[in-house]
Amino acid sequence: MVWLRRTTHYLFIVVVAVNSTLLTINAGDNIFDTDWAWTSFVVFSISQSTMLVVGAIYYMLFTGVPGTATYYATIMTIYTWVAKGAWFALGYPYDFIAVPVWIPSAMLLDLTYWATRRNKHAAIIIGGTLVGLSLPIFNMINLLLVRDPLEMAFKYPRPTLPPYMTPFEPQVGKFYNSPVALGSGAGAVLSVPIAALGAKLNTWTYRWMAA
Repeated sequence: MVWLRRTTHYLFIVVVAVNSTLLTINAGDNIFDTDWAWTSFVVFSISQSTMLVVGAIYYMLFTGVPGTATYYATIMTIYTWVAKGAWFALGYPYDFIAVPVWIPSAMLLDLTYWATRRNKHAAIIIGGTLVGLSLPIFNMINLLLVRDPLEMAFKYPRPTLPPYMTPFEPQVGKFYNSPVALGSGAGAVLSVPIAALGAKLNTWTYRWMAA
């Protein structure tokens, strides 16, 4: 039955990546299109970097193949683009959902694992730090390409949002002045223990498979 368990976990790469994008579709896009570059951008950066790193490092260590993290991020990206197309088909504007940029950060994680000759601890510490540092940078560049995100938020409110998530005008500069720097700093710190958690989950998986 070992082959069945292994096959199941390879399929989980797809299942978990698809479910990870649901967080972005149901919450992340609202953050992108409302308080898009200040208060919520930091929260979004932290949630996305930790969400990416825990799944990516789990499956990268599970397969032992550099490139698995990028594969994981690619599935998330494709699924979110499909959702973006579905909203567009329903009559919403093209910029209604801004697809996050996961792939470059996942590539850095893969490169770290490859360059350190599959060193798990280097992947956790260096790779986790690189993911947390890079994801806010790539996503802010992505956001600069979105046409007037506040107009998108107020003109096309999310039909399923509860009242407490109603879009609000950002108070630019009153909370802090560099959302990318704060998001990168916090993401780099938090992504390391979350990466360690992903590695630990991998260990538990192998123990379960050997049972």
